[in-house]
Amino acid sequence: MAAPFSDTPLSPLRTVAVVGLGTMGTGIAEVLARAGRDVIGVDISEAQAARAVTALEASTARAVARGRLTGQERAAALARVRVSTDLRTAAEADLVIEVAPESYEVKQQIFRELDGVVRPDAVLATGTNALSVTRLAADSARPERVLGLHFFNPAPAMKLVEVVSSVLTAPAAVTAVTDLALDLGKEPVAVGDRPGFVADGLLFGYLNQAAAMYEARYASREDIDAAMRLGCGLPMGPLALLDLIGVDTARTVLEAMYAASHDRLHAPAPILRQLSEAGLTGRKAGRGFYTYDGPGSAAVVPDALTPRADTVPAAGRPVRSVGVAGSGTMASGIAEVFARAGYPVVLAARGEEKARAAKARIGKSLARSVDKGRMTAEDAARALESVTPVGTYDGFADVDLAVEAVAEDLEVKRQLFTTLDKVCKAGAVLATTTSSLPVVACARATSRPRDVIGMHFFNPAPAMKLVEVVRTVLTGDDVHATVREVCAKLRKHPVDCGDRAGFIVNALLFPYLNNAVKMVQEHYATLDDIDAAMKLGGGYPMGPFELLDVVGLDVSLAIEKVLHREFRDPGLAPAPLLEHLVAAGCLGRKTGRGFREYARR
Repeated sequence: MAAPFSDTPLSPLRTVAVVGLGTMGTGIAEVLARAGRDVIGVDISEAQAARAVTALEASTARAVARGRLTGQERAAALARVRVSTDLRTAAEADLVIEVAPESYEVKQQIFRELDGVVRPDAVLATGTNALSVTRLAADSARPERVLGLHFFNPAPAMKLVEVVSSVLTAPAAVTAVTDLALDLGKEPVAVGDRPGFVADGLLFGYLNQAAAMYEARYASREDIDAAMRLGCGLPMGPLALLDLIGVDTARTVLEAMYAASHDRLHAPAPILRQLSEAGLTGRKAGRGFYTYDGPGSAAVVPDALTPRADTVPAAGRPVRSVGVAGSGTMASGIAEVFARAGYPVVLAARGEEKARAAKARIGKSLARSVDKGRMTAEDAARALESVTPVGTYDGFADVDLAVEAVAEDLEVKRQLFTTLDKVCKAGAVLATTTSSLPVVACARATSRPRDVIGMHFFNPAPAMKLVEVVRTVLTGDDVHATVREVCAKLRKHPVDCGDRAGFIVNALLFPYLNNAVKMVQEHYATLDDIDAAMKLGGGYPMGPFELLDVVGLDVSLAIEKVLHREFRDPGLAPAPLLEHLVAAGCLGRKTGRGFREYARR
């Protein structure tokens, strides 16, 4: 009897049962009811079913208060929802969406019971983001009508819905559910059946690496989270997001991903097990990576790990003038940042003409800021006047801080630091802006390695708030304090990290980008679907392929090679597709073609 179901278009899904009325199930019920669907909510707990009704009433009341819903629309939506503890009430549903705990046993039991309850033409959807849809479908009496329908939390706000087909799923079921998602105002993305699908498949590997980074005491939880928010424009840091998702849920998803991929990057960081087994599962428990003002609260409260505001830092060295070495976009941007903060800046390049061209670029940037009302013409003129372009590094003789921003080539940087060691006065701090090379190698090129530190700005430097402050094992405490004091004067947010490849941001960002390339390489999903999934499901400002084309595929490949060489993890090996595109000269926007094609300017 499967063939007619497979070949015949289904009627619109007007009545929908939602099984499991936790946060996600309740959110899905609200989305359906507000879109005019009749909703049957089912939960084994009478108390939970009652809480779901209360939550629906509160959520829709907020929507009315914010002008997103009228009082009449709210009343109609609430009237369309009825709740029960009896699964047999789902008998009249055209679609059943199961949102039970992430357990094969629990979900399979629900599907077996539904087989004896629902109509033969009803569609059964699982809301899992970690378990195999194929395995759940195979255990059903009619596997052709089973698929995955993965909403994102909070369901009323998040636009993305992943529609997951197994090899058994009938096309008519996929079409019917996709049409429903569109009618709900969502953006459906079609994906195949593998743990994590697209969005969580990329997201949870990144979250896992952040947890491991924290566990290794490489950086504080606050600095890791701030780095990814300020350096990548993400709405939340990874550790705060793990607390929101639930540490136990993340561990379950990663276990499923690792079972399928055997990629060590998906093997749950031990701290996730430790926190889970201790009951420290995040916001819902009142404590996870952070401590909250009670279970379910979003308000973080200080705990033993919170940095103390009354800690007296080491005294830094006075910085009255700054030298910036380089003539590219990054160097001119950094020089502009210092000049706008009131520092006299010596901008040195290989030749005075290049130095003057870099100063001209600063002038254009300052003029744009004036046009946009971000600074006065007088302040812009004062900042530009404080920049002195020179064609030799001898101009650094009297600076208190020398910042290197030349090509990302270790030998070039080492030679420059040898020069700075000779021309800069005793006590001057020497900083490199490298994003991936060892800072200690620059330090060892000098006779004063304790004066050398990493000061990694992000592009565009005038706009981006983050600076990664990278100490080597040789960096002096006063040098570290100096750079943090300077960051405060620049109105930048410094985060501390050790001297290892990628520091914080690139060490977390580029494996995620590499995994996205692998998804396309394996024909699992399209560029557009992956970009849409991460923007709509993860809140990312750009999809991974948009970002790769902006950064430059050659730059991305170089960073990924550095990460692979440093950590020796097979999962960090650059995706062959990325290497092929670089070899073909397809480097992104700057060449007119990368993962996508661009109009030539």
